Amino acid sequence: MANTASIYKLNAESKAVKKKSSFLQEFRRNHLLYLLMLPGILLIFVFAYLPMLGVIIAFQEYSPVKGILGSEFVGLKNFRFFMEASDVYKIVFNTLFLNLLFILCGTIVAVALAIMLSELKHKKFKSFTQTIVTLPNFLSWTVVAIVGSTFLTDQGVLNQALKVFGVGPLSFYSEPGYWPLILVGLKIWHGAGFGSIVYLAAISGINPDIYESASIDGASRWDKIRHITLPLLKPTIILLLLLAIGGIFYGDFGMIYAIVGRNALLYPTTDVIDTYVYRALMELGNVSMSAAVGFFQSLVGFLLVITVNQLTRKMSPESALY
Repeated sequence: MANTASIYKLNAESKAVKKKSSFLQEFRRNHLLYLLMLPGILLIFVFAYLPMLGVIIAFQEYSPVKGILGSEFVGLKNFRFFMEASDVYKIVFNTLFLNLLFILCGTIVAVALAIMLSELKHKKFKSFTQTIVTLPNFLSWTVVAIVGSTFLTDQGVLNQALKVFGVGPLSFYSEPGYWPLILVGLKIWHGAGFGSIVYLAAISGINPDIYESASIDGASRWDKIRHITLPLLKPTIILLLLLAIGGIFYGDFGMIYAIVGRNALLYPTTDVIDTYVYRALMELGNVSMSAAVGFFQSLVGFLLVITVNQLTRKMSPESALY
């Protein structure tokens, strides 16, 4: 038994030495590549990992004068600010509902755009079309809000067009019921073209011999899309959906605040967690409360990603994150 134990110990030590030597060999062989990676690693560490220490603010009565180390610890008191709000359920529902619409509709349109672009054979027209559909992504939401107001005001382009059909005018800025559809439409117009780039790259990586074999067998263009393109896009779609679910508790503050602003008439369908916390922060000036809500959003997003990833591993292991 003693000999057996000593043999296992020697084997373990030899494996550790081999791993260490192999790592050193790898580092010596590719040390320049590791040096190229160093700025990116430092950037991520400084701007992504070090700020995590600030999470402690969510559990303190933070004072800029006392700093993080000197502020009083108050436990879960800051979380009650959000949990005990009178309209917390409506705000959470709006956040989840709008994000689900953004994710699902945006994914469908982005995939459809990628497939349509991949089917275009004329290279110049394809490049021109791809440029046009991705251009809105580079416009700020402030510009989009200004342009959108020319369409949605009582004397806007949309109401003028509705008059031709004997409809309207519709008061878009006083009727909250219209805004989930309006926000989804603007979100798709703004980001679906840019989002299609990833799917277009995945389609470009599909072996063309598969399509040629399908053509020989008499498959139509729709048959190829249905039985080749979409199944091979499935892992990419699921991966991006998993990443998007991580931010499902984050409302698109830049978009909603730029377009809706402080119009209280539209809050019933457009007020999300981020806009609510922003208004509370501006009125109360309590950094700890906003940090508590941000921590809550991150925690829920993390748990959702873990849960959905586990479900994905059971149903489609090749599509899981890990």
